Amino acid sequence: MSESNHTLPIDDLETVYDILASAIDEVGEGKTELFLVKLVLLNAKVLGNADILREHIEIARQDI
Repeated sequence: MSESNHTLPIDDLETVYDILASAIDEVGEGKTELFLVKLVLLNAKVLGNADILREHIEIARQDI
């Protein structure tokens, strides 16, 4: 995976996981996919690097 100058500590990753899980529950089953796509696109815009995003998508697809 590509290195970044900014990494989140484990505690912050756990907080992000909790926030994400709650948001997924709130949007409901029928809108989860749309929510996740919007979230990725918003983060891609901030990341500003399609190659890194492509790499992260491939890593996330593994073992599903």
